[in-house]
Amino acid sequence: MSALLAWLLTNPTVLAIGAGIIGALGWGFHQRLAGARAERGKQAEAEAAARDVADQVDNDIGALPAGAVRKELKSWARD
Repeated sequence: MSALLAWLLTNPTVLAIGAGIIGALGWGFHQRLAGARAERGKQAEAEAAARDVADQVDNDIGALPAGAVRKELKSWARD
């Protein structure tokens, strides 16, 4: 058993293949994390844009007189 282990650890071909596999796995994990980070950034931008629209709507509604707001809300209410 120890002879097999010694051969595996001293054989340059086996070491190169092992290093290649470890490198590929490391690159794959890095790409996965980069993709997740990019998606979180996209979602944060979308949420900020939605918040801007919501703030704009709130400001527009706040600028209307009470009678106009009631009239607008009546068009949405069931009879």
